[in-house]
Amino acid sequence: MLQSISIFGPVTLVIVVLGIMLLFSIIKIVPQGYEFTIENFGRYTRTLKPGIAFLTPFVEAVGRRVNMMERVFDVPQQDVITKDNVNVKVDGIVFTQVIDAALAAYRVDNLDNAITQLAMTNLRTVVGAMELDEVLSQRDAINSRLLNVIDHATSPWGVKVNRIEIKDLKPPHDITDSMARQMKAERERRALIIEADGEKQAAVARAEGQKQAAVLEAEGRKEAAFRDAEARERSAEAEARATDMVSQAISKGDVNAINYFVAQKYVEAFGKFADSNNTKTLILPADMSSLAGTIGGISELIKSVATDPVKPAPARKA
Repeated sequence: MLQSISIFGPVTLVIVVLGIMLLFSIIKIVPQGYEFTIENFGRYTRTLKPGIAFLTPFVEAVGRRVNMMERVFDVPQQDVITKDNVNVKVDGIVFTQVIDAALAAYRVDNLDNAITQLAMTNLRTVVGAMELDEVLSQRDAINSRLLNVIDHATSPWGVKVNRIEIKDLKPPHDITDSMARQMKAERERRALIIEADGEKQAAVARAEGQKQAAVLEAEGRKEAAFRDAEARERSAEAEARATDMVSQAISKGDVNAINYFVAQKYVEAFGKFADSNNTKTLILPADMSSLAGTIGGISELIKSVATDPVKPAPARKA
């Protein structure tokens, strides 16, 4: 009895182990983001999606475990000679994603190395066909051309290239120094142009201001001349009315009117004589009483005119 138990113990253990191994070979769990290829005696038959799957024991087996997530490849730095014979150092980065697990597993060996080498060669080709200024200023164009070329080349491998970017461009130090001097000279030129433009605008503004000031000054002189002419016209009208009134008084035989004009001219002449710069000695007339009488006659004439307006006298025959 003990011998039978000791015999069946190892056999049972072996059977249990084989059962567990068989169970693991039949049941396969595919994680998210991966796909497994299934081979039937070494020949590809189907692809397992994420989840649980059952295989035919001793016939089917997992061939390749393919990563279906987007991956990033660094393009190593390399020396590239541009179209104008300038040696620049260029490196980049490539974003790819497998869209067909079977093609990626069986169409190319070492997929990662193939994508890296393809990116390096095409980067050297594209940059080498452009001049240095174009390389430095048209990175987007370079990225677009590389993306089209590499995506077309990797499509038979079941790989989609989502984007490719140039990480760094390093021209030689002497080229960098000359570019810095050129940039400085360009900025100084722009500063001089802007300063000259500002001075031009300031001169135009000053000329416009002077023009407006001259126009306003001319308008002021015009208005002043008009006012002076109007004042002279009114003064002449007043003088004419005064002369008419005196003439009417004279026609009536009033001697005071004549005395008015004589006294007015007498006073004006005496005032001019007194204001003369060449006059050192002023001699007054001996008969000042006649001047006072004349002024009294003028006052009487003004009173008579104010109290009794003079009617116009009839016209006399010559």
